[in-house]
Amino acid sequence: MNCPFAAKGCGGCSGIAEKYGDLLKEKNAAFKRLFPLAQPIVGMQEPQRYRNKVLRSFANGKTSLYHGMYRAGTHQIISVNRCLLENQRANEIANIALDILAGMGISAYREDFHRGILRHMQVRRGHASGQALVTVITGGEEFRGGKEFASALTERCPDVRGVIHNINPRGDSAVMGFQSHVLAGRDEIWDTMSGLDVCLTSRSFYQVNTIQAEKLYRRAIDLARLSPADAVLDAYCGVGLIGMLAAKQAGRVTGIELGSDAVRCARKAARRNQITNIDFICGDTAQALKSGGLRPSVVFMDPPRAGCSQAFLDGVIACAPARLVYISCNPSTLRRDVDILQKSGYHLDVVQPFDLFPYTAHVEAAALLSRREDPRA
Repeated sequence: MNCPFAAKGCGGCSGIAEKYGDLLKEKNAAFKRLFPLAQPIVGMQEPQRYRNKVLRSFANGKTSLYHGMYRAGTHQIISVNRCLLENQRANEIANIALDILAGMGISAYREDFHRGILRHMQVRRGHASGQALVTVITGGEEFRGGKEFASALTERCPDVRGVIHNINPRGDSAVMGFQSHVLAGRDEIWDTMSGLDVCLTSRSFYQVNTIQAEKLYRRAIDLARLSPADAVLDAYCGVGLIGMLAAKQAGRVTGIELGSDAVRCARKAARRNQITNIDFICGDTAQALKSGGLRPSVVFMDPPRAGCSQAFLDGVIACAPARLVYISCNPSTLRRDVDILQKSGYHLDVVQPFDLFPYTAHVEAAALLSRREDPRA
C-alpha cells in the first residue's frame, strides 16, 4: 500500500509499502522460532481499514492545532489525517473533531513544559454497529468549551453516541488517566462480535481487529472442547466476550476481571444476550484461586503483554484444571508461561498464531495445554 505518511517517519505501523504476504511469512517464521510445532499463522484477506479504534496526539502548529502520530522512536508528532489501517468513518470523525477544536482556539498540551490543554483523542467505533465514542484526553482538569465541543461534534456526527473528557496529568506513556466525565451522551456503545452483543466504554479493552478477533475466539472455543459438564474460568475476562461464548457450551462460567468498568459492561452484555449460566466478579483471579472457591475444569486466560503473574499460574497449577486455553498478544511471555506450565504437569497440544495487527510486528496466538491425565487430551 502507498501511504503518504510512511516517508515522513510515521510510527503507526511498519512495512506498509511491502507485500502483505511477505510480511506474514516473516511473522510466521519469527513465531516458529519460539514454537517450532506451531500451526501456520492465520492472516487477513484484506489487511486494510481493520482498526476499529483511532488514536491521535495533539500538537501546536505554526498556524493551527493539528493531530497525528508519533514519529517512530520519538515523541515528535507528525500530522496524520488519514490512516490506511484505521476505520474510514472513525478517521472522518477524528478530523471533524479536530476542525471543531482548532476553531475554538484550544492549545495542545506540551509535555516538556506541562502547559496547554489537549493531549490525545480516541475514537472508538463498533465494527458491526457503527456506533462511535469519542474521548478527548487533557493534561489537566481544564477543558474550556468542552460541552460546546461535544454538542457541535454530536450535531455533525449523529453516530457519535458519547463524548468523554478524560484527565491525564501523568508523565508516563499511558494515554488515559483515571478520571473521566461525560460531556455528551453516554460513556457506552454496543457492538456485535461472533453473534453476541458487546458493551464498551472509553476505557474498555477490545480487540482493534474485529474480523481477526472473531477467528481467534472461535479457535479458542474450539480448542477447549467444552461440554455441559465443564465449569469454566475466564481469567482476565475484560468485557466478557470469551466467557459468554464459552457459556453456550459449558455448564457454568465464571469471569474475573480487575477493572470495575469492564465487569459492569460484561454483566450488561450477559443480560442483553440472555446468558444465565455466567457470573462476572470484579477482583484478582490469583486471590480467587487461592481462596479455594473455584474448581474449574477449563481455564481461559487472556493476560496483558506482560503475561500471567506467577501468583496466578501458581493458583492454576494448584487447582489443576484439565485444559487451559491461553490467548496471548506477546509470544515471548507466552513461551515463558508455557514453559512454567509444562514443568507442572501440562502438555502443549496446539499453538496457533493470528495476525491481528497487519503491518506491525505484533502477533496474537491461541494455545491449548492439557493435563496428561485428562482422558480427552
